[in-house]
Amino acid sequence: MPGQLRDYFVVLPDNAAGAAVAGQLPVPEAAAGRSSAPDATGPAREVDGTLTVAQPSGRPWVVARPLVREVSHLARGEDALVLIGPDRVPDAVLAGILEGARDRTGLERRLARLPGLYHVVARLSGDSWIRGTATGLRRIYHARHPAAGTIASDRPAVLARLTGAPLDDSALALRLLDFLPHPLSRRPVWRGVHETGAGYGLALPVAAPGTAAVPGPTEHRWWEPPPGELPLAEGARRVGEAIAASVRAHVGGLDRISCELSGGLDSTVLAFAARETGPASLSLLTVAARDRYSEDETWARRAVEAARNTAASTAPVLDHHVIPAADAPYFYADLASTAAELNDEPLPVAPGRARAELLLGRARATGSRYHLTGYGGDEIFLGLPHAYQDLFHGNPFTAWSHLGGLRHQLGWPLLPTLKALLDRSAFPRWIAGAVTAAPQPVARTPLLSWGVRQSPHPWLTEHARTLIAEEFRAAAEHAEPIDPWRGRHVDIDGVRMGARHFQAMEDIGMTLGLPVAAPLYDDRILEATLAVRLPERISPWRYKPLLVEAMRGVVPDALLARTTKDHMSSDEHQGLREHAPEIAELWTGSRLAEHGLVDSRHLLRLAAEPFSPVLVEHSISSTVAGETWLRTAENAWPTPQSTPTTTPSEASL
Repeated sequence: MPGQLRDYFVVLPDNAAGAAVAGQLPVPEAAAGRSSAPDATGPAREVDGTLTVAQPSGRPWVVARPLVREVSHLARGEDALVLIGPDRVPDAVLAGILEGARDRTGLERRLARLPGLYHVVARLSGDSWIRGTATGLRRIYHARHPAAGTIASDRPAVLARLTGAPLDDSALALRLLDFLPHPLSRRPVWRGVHETGAGYGLALPVAAPGTAAVPGPTEHRWWEPPPGELPLAEGARRVGEAIAASVRAHVGGLDRISCELSGGLDSTVLAFAARETGPASLSLLTVAARDRYSEDETWARRAVEAARNTAASTAPVLDHHVIPAADAPYFYADLASTAAELNDEPLPVAPGRARAELLLGRARATGSRYHLTGYGGDEIFLGLPHAYQDLFHGNPFTAWSHLGGLRHQLGWPLLPTLKALLDRSAFPRWIAGAVTAAPQPVARTPLLSWGVRQSPHPWLTEHARTLIAEEFRAAAEHAEPIDPWRGRHVDIDGVRMGARHFQAMEDIGMTLGLPVAAPLYDDRILEATLAVRLPERISPWRYKPLLVEAMRGVVPDALLARTTKDHMSSDEHQGLREHAPEIAELWTGSRLAEHGLVDSRHLLRLAAEPFSPVLVEHSISSTVAGETWLRTAENAWPTPQSTPTTTPSEASL
C-alpha cells in the first residue's frame, strides 16, 4: 500500500488508555509474518513482526514494528533498557549499561561507549527516558493523546494518526525553502506533534505517590560537543577507530554486503572499512556519469583495482558493478513513485528517488544483506568557511592566512570578507533576517555568518511568504544556537540537516527489503571530529585532512590523494526538460496550491520553460518534494481496525 510507514516504534504511558492505543497502531503490510528470535530476557513478546515490551503492570510500554532494525531489550526488576538500531546488542552488554545506572546521567555515561546508530528507551525508577542521536539521524517526537497522555515515537506520522493531528500550513511553508536552519527544522508538519531536539532526550515521569496527575514531558540535554583540543594525529586515530566500530556495528558478521562506490573519498573509505569486517562477498556499485569530464568512475575503478591488489587470502570476493549512465534516470523521473514511502516530512531529495531506487535495487539483486553509503562525509569532514570565525577569536593570524587561501579559491572580495569576519551579530538577530526579499546571495558572497541567507522562491504565494516570515520572527524571540561558536553551530546544523535528508534513502531501502546505512553519522565519529583543533581539521589547501589521516593504512595512499569532487547539476537541469510533462502534472490539481502556498499557474509556466533563468537561480526540488509528500500523506493508511487490548473492567480504571 502506498505511503505506509514500514518501520516505527511508540512508547506508551502506563494506563488503560495507553494499552488501548496499542491496538490502534497501523500495521504495515511488510511486517506481517516477520519471524523473530525467542525472547529470554524479560516480559516481552513478538507477534507478526510486532514486538511489545511490557510495563511492570503488564500493559504495553514499547511497541516496535521494525522491518530492518533490531530491537534489543533487557529488564532488571522494574528498570529496563531497549535499544533499537542496526544490530542486536548482547544481553551482557545491555546488563553492563543498565546495571549501576541509577539515573539518566549514569545511563548516558555507559551508552557513550556503544558504537552504532540506536534509539534509546529506558525505564529508571518508573520514569521513561527516550532519545535519538546527536547527529539527528535518529529522532524522537511526542504528542498528547486526549485519553492516554503523552505518547512518544520515532515517527511523527504515527503520532498524528493516533491523535488526529491536522497538517500545519506554517510548517509546510517552511519546507518550501531550500535550507531550514535550526531551530525551525524541528517544526513537525502536524500540529500538536513536537520534535525533541537532537542532543536532547525526552523524560516521561510517572505520577508522584498518592497523586493521580502525571507531570508533562520534559527535555534534558544529554550531549555536548567536545572542545576542539586534540592534535591531528590523535584525532585521526580516534576517528579511524570510530569509523571501524560504526561499520562493524552495521555489517559485522554478515556474509554478503554491498557499498555504493561513487569514486569519491567518502564512499571509498566506507568500501575499504567494510572489507575489514570480513564478509564472504562484497559488492561495490558505481553509477557511471553522463558528463564526459566526470572523474568519479575513473577513481572508482582505481579503488577496485587497489582493493584487489592489496587483498589478503581471507579477503572477501569482490564484485564491481558499473551501472551504465544510460540506465540512470534523470532527476525528477517517476515522481509518482515517491508515494511508496511516507517520510517524516517533505525532503528535497525526493526528486532523486528513482536514481536511488535503481542503485539500491541493483544492490539487492547481488544478494546483499546490508548496503552502506558514504553519506555524511561532506558534512562531517569537509568543514565550512564559517569555522574561521571561531578560529579568528583565538588565532587571528592563522585564521586570516587560511581565509586568504579560501578567498582566492572562491573569489571572495577582500573588504566584504573582512567585514563578514568582524561581524559579531548574535544568533537571534541572524535568524530574524535569514529569509529576505532581497535577491539570492551571489556565489562570491563571503559565508562567515550563522548560516546561509536565502530568499523565498518566486512561485510562493504572499500567504506562504507571510507564514515563513512569521515563523522566523517568532523563532528569533527565543532562539539559541546549537553552540555559542558560529563555526561549530553551522557544522553541527549541517550534519543534522544531512542526516534528516538521509532518512529518505533508508525508507527506500525498507521498501525494497534492503537495510541501508550511513555509518558516518555515528555520534562517536562526530565527537571525534569536533575534538580536533580547528586549523588541523579543515584547511583550504588540503581536502578532508582529518579523514585522510584517519584512514591511512586502511585505504591506499594513492586513493587518499584525490582532491576533486564531481557534481550532478547537469543531470538535474536535464531532468527538468526530460520530465517536464510529469512536473507539469503535479501542478494540475496541486495540493500545495489548495493550501494556498504556491502559485500553480506560475509553476506550470516554468514546467514549459525548463531552462528558464528563474530555475537557474531557484531550485524547484523542495517544492516538488512538498507536493509529492502531500499527495502521499493524504491517504497514508486505511481506516484503522482497532484491536481491543483491555478488558471491560480494566477500561474503567
